[in-house]
Amino acid sequence: MSYGWMMVLRAFLVGGAICAVCQILIDKTKLTPARILTGLVCLGVVLGLIGVYEPLVDFAGAGATVPLLGFGYNMFKGVKEAIKTDGLLGVLTGGFSSGAAGISAAIIAGLIASVIRKPKMK
Repeated sequence: MSYGWMMVLRAFLVGGAICAVCQILIDKTKLTPARILTGLVCLGVVLGLIGVYEPLVDFAGAGATVPLLGFGYNMFKGVKEAIKTDGLLGVLTGGFSSGAAGISAAIIAGLIASVIRKPKMK
């Protein structure tokens, strides 16, 4: 296997494992999907804070950065960098600047999907 295919395999396995754990939580607990998703973002922040998530990102690439754990980790990194440059104000601004691209992409994708599919109210 070449390095490229090996990285794809690692991303698939790690991302799939994260998704499988979340599906088990949805199926086997009384937690709502919204609580699970919020918990994933918070867990990503905590894992970034204690230094556990960075090695996982290095190992799995997109398999670790695309799920919501990766979004929480990205928010943590943004706040950490903003605190270094802006001081205490970085606590408020860092998460917004680091998450802006992903949030913007989600909004634009949702807009395009709604134009193509003509959504109907239930």
